Amino acid sequence: MAKFRVTVDTGGTFSDFVFFNEDTGEITITKVPSTPKEPFQAVLNGVKELIAQGVTAKDISFFSHGTTVGTNALLEEKGARTGLLVTEGFRGIYEVMEQSRGYGPATYDLFFEKPRLLAPPYYTEEIPERVDFRGEVLKPIDVEKSRAAIRKLKDKKVESIAACFLFSFLNPGHELTIKEIVESEFPEATLSLSCEVLPQIREFYRLSTTVINAYIAPVMSKYLGLLEKNLRDMGVTTPRLYIMQSNGGVATFRSAAEKPVATVLSGPAGGVIASVGISKRAGIQNIITFDMGGTSCDVALIHQGNPTLTTQGRINQRPISLPMLDIHTVSAGGGTIARIDAVGGVQVGPDSAGADPGPICYGKGGEEVTVTDANLIAGVLHPDTFLGGRMKLDRVKAEKVLEEKIARPLGLNVLEAADGILKIINVKMEEAIKAVSSQRGYDIRDFTLIAFGGGGPMHAGRIALDLGIPTLLVPITPGVTSALGLLLADVKHDYVRSKLAPLHELNLEEINGLFGQLVEQAKSELKGEGFSDKEIALNAFLDLRYAGQGYELTVPAPLPPFKREDMDLMRERFDAQHEQAHGHKAESEPVELVSLRLVSLGLVPEAKLSAAKPTGRKVEEARTGSRKVFFGKEHGLLDCAIYRRDRLEPGHNISGPAIVDQLDTTTVIHPEQQATVDDYRNLLVRMK
Repeated sequence: MAKFRVTVDTGGTFSDFVFFNEDTGEITITKVPSTPKEPFQAVLNGVKELIAQGVTAKDISFFSHGTTVGTNALLEEKGARTGLLVTEGFRGIYEVMEQSRGYGPATYDLFFEKPRLLAPPYYTEEIPERVDFRGEVLKPIDVEKSRAAIRKLKDKKVESIAACFLFSFLNPGHELTIKEIVESEFPEATLSLSCEVLPQIREFYRLSTTVINAYIAPVMSKYLGLLEKNLRDMGVTTPRLYIMQSNGGVATFRSAAEKPVATVLSGPAGGVIASVGISKRAGIQNIITFDMGGTSCDVALIHQGNPTLTTQGRINQRPISLPMLDIHTVSAGGGTIARIDAVGGVQVGPDSAGADPGPICYGKGGEEVTVTDANLIAGVLHPDTFLGGRMKLDRVKAEKVLEEKIARPLGLNVLEAADGILKIINVKMEEAIKAVSSQRGYDIRDFTLIAFGGGGPMHAGRIALDLGIPTLLVPITPGVTSALGLLLADVKHDYVRSKLAPLHELNLEEINGLFGQLVEQAKSELKGEGFSDKEIALNAFLDLRYAGQGYELTVPAPLPPFKREDMDLMRERFDAQHEQAHGHKAESEPVELVSLRLVSLGLVPEAKLSAAKPTGRKVEEARTGSRKVFFGKEHGLLDCAIYRRDRLEPGHNISGPAIVDQLDTTTVIHPEQQATVDDYRNLLVRMK
């Protein structure tokens, strides 16, 4: 029997599956409704669909999963009851946070509030201990008082504990002592140590990241435990069970359970990695990814084939200082709700109808007009072909509610009201695209927009026209692109160690020794996960800044051990990167090292996606009919040719206005555009 790789990306409305036959290279896809109350059940339902096709569970050789479980626990504040241990006299670090109210709109928000503390003062205990900025012990940890503090947290019925002591990234001894005490006094509690989660400078960011890890760890551990148990009960035997991380790599279930904070962008990260692979095969280097699902829209920038990374991410105002793909998210999806606001205007979002009850047209009890309802009324969606005809949509009810709640109060007909909703949501998503591109100094005309997710191809054509993006690429399976990215991702771990010192005065023996420790740790972890020396790749980076700056840049470095001439190379790279990022450089100013970074990769055998072979079928054979679609006041109601995506072949050309239907999405080609099918069956949409 053939071996199959199974990947699944769980969204707010649907869970997307890709089944890859390792012998033939064939890809099949499916979508099943998400199950928000029991997220793992949707995953099992999709695996059952593969088994129903005649594949035995033991033939599943690889399983990888993009999940929103940790993210949702954080966003909805439904994580564990979390205790916090801090250095005596410094409990205010977490409460004070950044001593500022934030940037952008928050600056002018009269009702601005800082995020709620995940580990409130009632669950915070101070530990008598102190390490100085050199890593030297000023005050040994008081073991008995530490025991008493942990017993207090146990009596208060906390479920998880975060420990973050001053300068523990230089000397982790006191935090490791806490680990021993917790194992003795409170072994049932989950423990997160800052020296293990994030051993780097900046106390609040290290503390925030550690607390978030502790807050979601029990939730993720329970979820992954249930998922693995049920997969094993179904007969899945492969040890290769992975979870997508925010950094664009995957981790084992065990590793993800121990460090779940690294998975908070698990879902959208898969789409970015898929876009890297898709664009590479298409010969395109500059990409803006546009992933519109049921509840949100995620955009990211890929420049010269490399996705942008950040070490200062935020989820719901809470800092997470781990390497992650720089993904900008807005509340804009198919389930986003439109309504008349208090001043009589149309407001679209931020709330969503989600999977339950969903849009009105789903017929599951939804009573609020959504973006999906507007697309149905405008003619973009057909009530009988949604999800390949597996789900019938109720257009009559959607029109009735839209007319009552929005069109009539505004003095519009239903087509104009639906178009207004689509225009508003498009502007929101256009602002997100500009935030990662033109607002950071990139010329948006140098990029190709890759649209995916269930809603992306419906809206991307109009957005490309509005923003002046010359080319739109719609992948062959846009609705499951994030799941496809899981096929292309390697196992990836990040390691960091802070060390402040002038770049040209570094003690290279000391620096090489620190890097040696990171390399040994990385290799040990990957070998423990089943990778041989030949399957391990390592990349080094240095965090550098001009002396006196309060921020740094992560600069690629040669693999250690370093030589003195390597520092001259690092100086040149830093100056060039600073000029690209900020528009200037200061070659006469001294540069200092802030942190050492190591990225380790466990190389997963590549899933080879082959080019399509044309059969000679004419494009007219892919046409299934026509339907009326409303293109706003500019064009009105136009007759659009309808094409089936699975019948389109390399070399086919389609002139807009046209609609391309497929199981997982619908692509809109506007009157000003035309589309060509490339060798990998991607749709390339350009101006006529």
